[in-house]
This record gives sequence, structure tokens and C-alpha cells, in this order.
Amino acid sequence: MFRKTIKLFLIDGAPSGRISAELSNWTGKGYKIPRIKIKACSDRPELKNPGVYLLFGKDEDDNNQVYVGEAENVLKRLHQQLAKKEFWNEAITYISKDKNLNKAHIKYLESRLYALADTINRYEVSNTVIPTLPSISEPDQAEMKEFISNIEILTNALGHKVFEQKREGINSTNKDDIFTIQSVRGADATGEPTAEGFVIFQGSSVAHTEVNSLTSSFKRMRNELKEKGIIEQTDEGYIITDDYVASSPSTAAVIVMGRNANGHTEWKLKDGTTLKEYETAD
Repeated sequence: MFRKTIKLFLIDGAPSGRISAELSNWTGKGYKIPRIKIKACSDRPELKNPGVYLLFGKDEDDNNQVYVGEAENVLKRLHQQLAKKEFWNEAITYISKDKNLNKAHIKYLESRLYALADTINRYEVSNTVIPTLPSISEPDQAEMKEFISNIEILTNALGHKVFEQKREGINSTNKDDIFTIQSVRGADATGEPTAEGFVIFQGSSVAHTEVNSLTSSFKRMRNELKEKGIIEQTDEGYIITDDYVASSPSTAAVIVMGRNANGHTEWKLKDGTTLKEYETAD
């Protein structure tokens, strides 16, 4: 299997400044640019090429937010977005070093990246208009597919998981290898451990009540998940409406069970193996 090498360069000599990003054997190039450094980018003439860009920031509730755009002159568009959009504090842009991207290519990339970010649903996508998908040839589609794959890799490396699937597929190929919790008060959930913590799968049922001894911070967390619609009441009970990444297996177990819990012993495979036993097995 061919491995790609990521090359990051600190343009301003500090990780808080501008960063360029490249992959081995790829003609594309990425730039991570703090909002306050946009005006300093006149020293990067390649940013005047066609490309796509992502604007990152927070909404009023401190939720991650992204805007997906394209431009035939990326730097010019970023200057325009300084005046038009206030929410963002940094941008990530992607261009082609060999100037091989045309208008149809960047419109295609914009549409696909928008759809990907919207489907994965880690960030609130702030575009008010859904980008249209242009018609391009099959060879161009194959090339753009590789371009998107590399954008996913570099965007993650540059600190934003906007295109990273919540499920890592560790146990998803075999239903017997998915972790479950079933308990009183309506909890019937499935999920898997990931590098970020633990993913509770969409459609999982969670306890409809909480025990009095539940830690207050967890009570607030469950209430916030209800307010955001991640936990929703249905005729069948309280359901997780989208894959939810909890910070740890124990946090995931508490959300599901409505009581303080040790996720390493509560999450179990179909054969009864606990998560702790699974992690420590030879």
C-alpha cells in the first residue's frame, strides 16, 4: 500500500501563523491562514490561482462552524470575505501547483466538499446556498476524487476534522463485534471506540430518565444534547439522532444509561467481552 508523506511548513516560523501543506506525489497544495494574516499573503502569488477554501470559526453557542467556497482567485476572494463574513478566524485553501484547476473543477470540488461536510455533520455548514454540481468528464471526476481524498487528509492534519468520518470502522464490519449497552429505563445502544473517545451510533436508545445521584455536569450534558436535537424523544423513547462522538467510553456510557458508569466495563460485545477485556486481550 502506497503511503503518503505530509509536508508542513511554518511560513511565519510559528505554529500559530501561516502553514503550507503538501503531500508526496500530489500537484495540489494547501494553506492554513489565520484571518489576521490574510493581508500578509501578497508574498504568495500562487494564492491568486483558482481553488477552494474553507472558513472556520464558532457560532454564538461555541459550536464549530465552516463555510465552503471556491474562487478563480482565492486570495482576492479571501480579502472579500474579510468584509462579508465575521464568524471565521482562519481559512484553509487548496490550489493546484501546476495551475491545472479550471472553473468546472473548483465548482465540482466545492459541491463535493460541501456535501461531505454536511453529511459528516461535525461542523455546522454556514453556506446559505447549496453549491451546484457541474458536469465534468469521467477522467476529471477521477482526478477530483483523488484531490478530495488529499484535501481530507491535509485538512485533518491542519487541525480540523470537518471531513473525518465519526466511525473508524474498527468493529463495524461484523455486527457481533459492535459494542452494546442494554439497561433499565430504555437504554439500548451500540457504538465503537475511536481515537477520539467513543462513538454512540445513530439510532441508539438512551435512558429516558436520570438517577438522582448522576453528576451535575453529566446532567447538563444530557440536557444540552436534547436541546441540540442529538437526543430526541420519539414514540419509541429517547433516540440518538446522529453518530455522537463522546470524549471517552465512560462519558458515552453515562449519556446512554443516565447514571454514573465505567464505560470500560459497561460496553460489551455480543459474547459478553467488556471493552476493557477487548483492549487488553493479546
